[in-house]
Amino acid sequence: MQENHVKPFGLKDKIGYMFGDFGNDFTFMFSSMFLMVFYTKVLGISSAAVGTLFLVARFVDAVTDVTMGRIVDSCKPGKDGKFKRWIRIMAGPVALASFLMYQSALADASMPVKYVYMYITYILWGSICYTGINIPYGSMASAITDKPEERTALSTFRSIGATLANLIIGVGGPMLIYTTDANGAQVIRNGGAIFPLLAGIFSVSAIICYIVCYKCTTERVKIERDPNEQKITLKDTIKAVFTSRALLGIVAAAIFLLLSSLLLGSINNYLYTDYFGSSKALSTYNLITMICSLLLATVVGTIAKKFGKKESAAVATAFTGIVFIVLGFLRITNVWIYVAITAIGYIGVNYFNMVIWANLTDVIDDIEVQAKERQDGVVYGVYSFARKIGQALAGGLGGYALSIIAYDEKAVTQTQSVLKGLYNLGTFVPGILFLCVAIMLAFVYPLSKKRVEKNAQVLRERRKNLE
Repeated sequence: MQENHVKPFGLKDKIGYMFGDFGNDFTFMFSSMFLMVFYTKVLGISSAAVGTLFLVARFVDAVTDVTMGRIVDSCKPGKDGKFKRWIRIMAGPVALASFLMYQSALADASMPVKYVYMYITYILWGSICYTGINIPYGSMASAITDKPEERTALSTFRSIGATLANLIIGVGGPMLIYTTDANGAQVIRNGGAIFPLLAGIFSVSAIICYIVCYKCTTERVKIERDPNEQKITLKDTIKAVFTSRALLGIVAAAIFLLLSSLLLGSINNYLYTDYFGSSKALSTYNLITMICSLLLATVVGTIAKKFGKKESAAVATAFTGIVFIVLGFLRITNVWIYVAITAIGYIGVNYFNMVIWANLTDVIDDIEVQAKERQDGVVYGVYSFARKIGQALAGGLGGYALSIIAYDEKAVTQTQSVLKGLYNLGTFVPGILFLCVAIMLAFVYPLSKKRVEKNAQVLRERRKNLE
């Protein structure tokens, strides 16, 4: 139910929630875009070995994500709410763990030492610390408001936060990390010494963002159990979660989305520097896509309200997939034409990113309607694990794909066959995966506009009866 003495939902909540993902993505996006570059080009670890790391870490996540979700659901609310406390507790650890991953001083260490360092620091950050803050943060959306249109606004503002972090890292990162050598080739600046400096700056920035999130958001929706209902066991909860078509549908869409987006982000670092020979063009591409995303945020709510989140997102992601596949056949050599086409095409994926978090709260509502038990943390834990699967597969696929096309990490210039392979990896592969996202949304994910509105009304009536 909603407490009467709590101030109503407003802009302060949106801004606060936006800063939460701003903080998350200072470490997440830096990892997604540049961690493989750091491992391969600074530490000299093979791309296949890095891909294996990402896959192994996901087995750890299978335990930590769901466990954290269960902990969040089981803990009694504190004075600062059920979810906000974890932002306060975990802000420092996740920032420190991120910083520890980028220590270029180990470049001259033995390979066994590098492997141990890589595994310990990556799992500490991604499987433990990031899980400890991201799952409560994501679950908190359904406690801030119970109205579908307000949750769409939260999702949009969350995506704006991610966009701002992406803007800083995606635009500034390539310009700061890469430099041009005497032969005109793009190389890592100062042998990689730039990485710990940037990681430290981003970690401090993340902490500041988490503080703003904590101060500005309010948990106002209190979920109370009907005392006459039979207590639902963990087995019942897991059964309800894993038999939910809505959750399975959004999980499948999320895996394909992360797989395509992060693979593209990773491959772009090699495509722009090796194929096009222009890290500045990569910064320009990231800048344009981020500006488009911010502009898109002004109309997302209107489009989603009129056509439905499921319906509009399916069309948007299909558009992106088609653009990238067509781009693959065109075999563009002019980098600025390539930047323009890909930036326009990516608008569709940016739209889905704006509404996906509202989709997840819709899933949580749908499971509560069916099972009569709300498990925000467990559902978000399962979803978070699915996202990490997409992240791992993207890293693994990216690493293995680079090996398949015979990419040479030590070479200043690549062969023509490798350059052709990089172009295919940056166009055809993500294009097909984006189409898979659209298919999952259109034919598997069942929460249409009509069903979402019906679920919201059912839950509102239930909570009124408990007052």
